[in-house]
Amino acid sequence: MTSPNPNAIDTDTLSGMKPLRKVVYSIGSNLGDRLQNLQGAVDALSDTPDIILVDVSSVYETDAVGGPVDNPPFLNLVVVAETTLEPRTLLERAAAIEDAYGRVRDLDRWGPRTLDVDLIVVGGAELDQPDLKLPHPLAHERGFVLVPWFEIDPTGQIPGRGSVADLVAAAGTAGVQRRADLVIENS
Repeated sequence: MTSPNPNAIDTDTLSGMKPLRKVVYSIGSNLGDRLQNLQGAVDALSDTPDIILVDVSSVYETDAVGGPVDNPPFLNLVVVAETTLEPRTLLERAAAIEDAYGRVRDLDRWGPRTLDVDLIVVGGAELDQPDLKLPHPLAHERGFVLVPWFEIDPTGQIPGRGSVADLVAAAGTAGVQRRADLVIENS
């Protein structure tokens, strides 16, 4: 609270309301109808109670990072939203969306997939749990995350890593191509 009044009351605290925090998701697909998979993920996030979509990036076609040599290219985008939900709930929602689109989790961590919904940041949270790491531990070096994020949130920050603008410059844009012919509807 920044009020100069020493007797001011923080009504959000008194009413039990939680503050909104920025959440960033990176979404990708390289199997099936890639564009429809991305659209479905954006729609599912938009339909989630207590997640308010702020912006959705353009669609980018990107080279697969890691995985088998014949791993097809991905379509990727980034969603910036606001939420009162806890990081664990946001991660569970991402997994449920992936499951709904037939995501198969096998031994090849970077193998092809119908849908990948990665939780990148939740406010300034820094977590290091076995199944939940925030910020996402590789986001700061991934052009397919940083380029679309920078497009819609040029002042974005990755806690402990720096500004998205600086990180894009360091990671580079090789293999990340904006696809102006592919459009995601943002309801």
